[in-house]
Amino acid sequence: MKTTRKCRALLSVGLNLVALFFSTTAFITTYWCEGTQRVPKPNCSKQRRHNCIDYGVNETDQNKVHYSWETGDDRFLFRRFHTGIWYSCEENIHEAGEKCRSFIDLAPASERGVLWLSVVSEVLYILLLVVGFSLMCLELFHSSNVIDGLKLNAFAAVFTVLSGLLGMVAHMMYTQVFQITVSLGPEDWRPHSWDYGWSFCMAWGSFTCCMAASVTTLNSYTKTVIEFRHKRKLFEQGLREEQNYLDQEAFHYFRDRSLHWKNLFCLNVFTYIYLSMYYTSCFLSSFLDLIHFQHIKHIMYRQNTVIICYANNFNL
Repeated sequence: MKTTRKCRALLSVGLNLVALFFSTTAFITTYWCEGTQRVPKPNCSKQRRHNCIDYGVNETDQNKVHYSWETGDDRFLFRRFHTGIWYSCEENIHEAGEKCRSFIDLAPASERGVLWLSVVSEVLYILLLVVGFSLMCLELFHSSNVIDGLKLNAFAAVFTVLSGLLGMVAHMMYTQVFQITVSLGPEDWRPHSWDYGWSFCMAWGSFTCCMAASVTTLNSYTKTVIEFRHKRKLFEQGLREEQNYLDQEAFHYFRDRSLHWKNLFCLNVFTYIYLSMYYTSCFLSSFLDLIHFQHIKHIMYRQNTVIICYANNFNL
């Protein structure tokens, strides 16, 4: 039981750690959405000779009329961009590198409140993941004390579930804000085509690991409680059987003791009656002997008196 519970705790800690790593990485990176933007091609220069409009050698002469034979999409350049929660970065067509802008400033004014709410939810999501991870580690280190481990397990499960719900809400709100920004954002930023990036996949992977960790933690808590209830039931059943056995032994013991005392009492009564009758008979015998002796003595006294009187009369 202890080994199984420790394995489940290790699995929960591992899933929570993966969720924390994924969520933190997604929060600080700018690859939630990526795609291309269609922008007009810049003029060719000495530094730039590709993906530009070439007007010839006299392109700096203001008196010359410049003609461009490029039409349709040939006049535009498709530059790549990627966007995160904080920044949106696009390729710089004039020089090497990228140019980044705040995504909060790019979002429509009506959606900035929702975007800030999404940011706050993401922060709370990460903080609750940290709290859940700490509680799971404490439970793992206090595995010898089952009661304290169960309490920590329950709190860790609650915090992990709450963090998962906040993370889901935050991801959905950001997706909604981005889609609205694609339609109503600045003209120079609106993407021509876009798709979700690896940061977005990591964010939802973090949510999946978080919910898996919470389910594993709840499962561990439930299994431990069920095992304790089963052991308690077996203990109470054995205690009742032992109590019934002791009651039966006590019943037989007191029954035998009562029979013994009953027999002893009867023996004592019979002995008392016998002794009483014996001493009574002895007393009566002695009393009768005494009466008989007194009677004989009285008779002899009378006889002696008669003899004395008779002698006196006859002068003997």
